[in-house]
Amino acid sequence: MQKRYICRKAERMEQLFEYFKRKLNETPTDLIRYKFSEIKWEGHALGLVGPRGVGKSTMLLQYIKMQLEERDTLYVSADHLYFASHTLVDLADRFYKMGGKHLFIDEIHRYEGWSVEVKQIFDSYSDLQLVISGSSILEITKGMADLSRRIPIYEMQGLSFREYLHLFHGIKMDAVSLERLLKHDYDIPGVEHPLPLFHDYLQRGYYPFGKDAAYDIELMQVVSQTMESDIPLYLNTNVSVGRKLKQLLMVVAESVPFKPVMQKLADVTGISRNYIQDYLMYMERAGMIAQLRDAVGGIRGLGKTEKLYLDNTNLIYVLAPKRADIGNVRETFFMNQMRVVGDIMCSPVSDFLMDNMTFEIGGRKKGQKQISEIDNAYVVKDDIETGYANVLPLWAFGLLY
Repeated sequence: MQKRYICRKAERMEQLFEYFKRKLNETPTDLIRYKFSEIKWEGHALGLVGPRGVGKSTMLLQYIKMQLEERDTLYVSADHLYFASHTLVDLADRFYKMGGKHLFIDEIHRYEGWSVEVKQIFDSYSDLQLVISGSSILEITKGMADLSRRIPIYEMQGLSFREYLHLFHGIKMDAVSLERLLKHDYDIPGVEHPLPLFHDYLQRGYYPFGKDAAYDIELMQVVSQTMESDIPLYLNTNVSVGRKLKQLLMVVAESVPFKPVMQKLADVTGISRNYIQDYLMYMERAGMIAQLRDAVGGIRGLGKTEKLYLDNTNLIYVLAPKRADIGNVRETFFMNQMRVVGDIMCSPVSDFLMDNMTFEIGGRKKGQKQISEIDNAYVVKDDIETGYANVLPLWAFGLLY
């Protein structure tokens, strides 16, 4: 009986290794994401978080494929059937005794009570590297509170315009710093007219699966899983709350950009006014919306919300194509790309403020009147190929990461 039990355990471990090998073989290495070089991979443990669908799993597998030995590495997903009858600690112990050195656990938020077991693994196996990742930034961040001093957490977002050029069109170039961009040093090699590519990016280039024929269906699935599963899981609540959250998202999508009035949102959705602000915060963490705050205290997250946006331009075209007016699209793109390099806030006299720099966003005919008396101010114009003086092309801000 004991022998049969051991054989079954060995068979299940074999299934995990087969799954890992299959995933590794399927992993492309043509595009290495911006976050890859920022991560200190050699540490004892680390975590990677971000919204669904932005490519976290692929990046973990790329690191394994390019930097580690397959024989002493294991990548698993925490929602694998193996964990119906085994714990994370069981897996780590067995893998360690087999000579394992690098354990990667994806979809960690799908495992109930994961943070307690991750802490136990971290404390018990000092020479086993542990890397965890979660598609829902919500649950993994909540559970990470007790581990934050032990495990560095890296946050990743979707493709930049630069990364889109590489993945979709094979156009390779290094990221451009904001300092270089302000000096008009931002050419794309081999591309004389960037605007057609830029407009395609705005509609389908933020998510790596944007090349798929059923892209719009896949993106709606990402939205539904986030709103109806991930956030309710975090709140430990039922499906009906998920439906209300999705309704709130659609109200936001049909109205952006706008300054939120909590009572009006409560009246339209039927959600208690007391919960609206918290729900908006969860939606922001999950990569569905973005909140532009004022400059109170100069620290992101502490100021009052001045405007609500959808998180990225692809969501605009899928969730509310009728609201894809060009002004909304331009501001959403600028905020989405700039937040990677710094804290972006609402300007009291213009559109955006970052590190004492003011940015006014508009089309080709946008003038200087609104910023004429402001130092260190720039006009960011869509529909121009190159800039001059304090005028910058909008598309160039997609080269920052």
